[in-house]
Amino acid sequence: MLTLEIIYISVGPKARFCSFGIVDVACTIIKKEFLMVKEKTASIEIPYGWVIIIASLLLNTIALGAPNILFVALKPIAADLGEQRWVPSLAYSLMMIGAGIGGIFMGLWMDRRGILGPAVFGSLMIALGAFVASFTQDRWELWLANGVLIGLFGKAAMIAPLVANATRWFDKRRGLAVAIIASGQGLAGVLWPPIFQSMNDLVGWRETFFYFSIFSLITMLPLAWLIRPHPPTVQKDHLNENVNNDGLVLGLLSIRVQIALWIAVICCCSAMAMPVVHLVSYGTDLGHSASNAAGLLSVLMGFGFVSRICFGMLSDKIGPVLTLLIGSASQATMLLVFAWVDSLVGLYIAAALFGIGFAGIMPCYPMILRLWFPVTQIGWRVAAQYGFAAVGMAIGGWMAGHIYDVMGSYKFAFVGGFCFNVVNFVVFVYFYLRSRRIELNPSLA
Repeated sequence: MLTLEIIYISVGPKARFCSFGIVDVACTIIKKEFLMVKEKTASIEIPYGWVIIIASLLLNTIALGAPNILFVALKPIAADLGEQRWVPSLAYSLMMIGAGIGGIFMGLWMDRRGILGPAVFGSLMIALGAFVASFTQDRWELWLANGVLIGLFGKAAMIAPLVANATRWFDKRRGLAVAIIASGQGLAGVLWPPIFQSMNDLVGWRETFFYFSIFSLITMLPLAWLIRPHPPTVQKDHLNENVNNDGLVLGLLSIRVQIALWIAVICCCSAMAMPVVHLVSYGTDLGHSASNAAGLLSVLMGFGFVSRICFGMLSDKIGPVLTLLIGSASQATMLLVFAWVDSLVGLYIAAALFGIGFAGIMPCYPMILRLWFPVTQIGWRVAAQYGFAAVGMAIGGWMAGHIYDVMGSYKFAFVGGFCFNVVNFVVFVYFYLRSRRIELNPSLA
């Protein structure tokens, strides 16, 4: 006859488990379950992780100063070189393509050797590229400095590798961490356009590139040194449990889902780049002053900075797919508004609303990749996603400039951007609806 026993189990660091007959088996089971729960709820996050995030944010912000020089000085560069606007627009496009291609290799370098090497190398290349750009006399030198030195070797080491590195420092607040780093784009858009516009008016675009090269060199190297520590070890429980062992994502072949994500981000960023690259020029074409036109970009990026943080937190609450849809809908709507609004007040409102929408999109992509694919693949997938994003930015930036040269107006470019954005929206509507169906009927997965 078995006797009942009262079992006291302490769940602190000095936990003790009773053992007596059959109760020993029960206690062993309870112990295993407790340890499993404790393991699942344990976090890899440590305080120094926030130093990594802030340093990464500043690196990203400074690195993105280079394309902002092109945004502000697009018309003066074209005029000074005796070229049409597509020439400096293509310099930006080459920068983005280079950053996309180089980001994959920088991500692999980071995976094998840590983040310090790519960060230091990228910092040096951005400084060198800006220095070479300051002596530009023809289109080829402009393309080489921006496309190869700043883009392929410099900017490539900043965005995707920094984001991928951050995902290894955070688990519970990964969305917020990624959003903070990604918000460097918005912060750069707030800080740099008015500074560069003033410098361009005072000393010219070449000297602006020169002084930026010195500033980036003396600030980015110390920041790179701050992010040198290796991230905490990722435990088994931090592997993605949502990934199907059969290689399926949402009941679809993972390669098909990945290709759809690449197509979506190309279309999304093509639409995104059109106002981002050409808004200053568009504002002056409409008769507004250069300072007011530069202010449009600052407003767009400023609202984007705040939005990116908020959208990162929202993603942790409602999921990255639905969050991305909200941002995509806002971006599409404002592209149409840009095409028809001429007044300065209307443009400022449109710029603010566009900033809220577009900024919330990109942080969602790493979160979606983390949700649907194994964490062991997150490095190269994030780099590849940002690479295709760069391709989209390159296409959109160049296309808008070319459309202006042919049609004499940016309005047609913004309408085209709207059409690109619809593709991105439809892709994620499909994924969202499919995920809801799987929630109701798990057998579909």
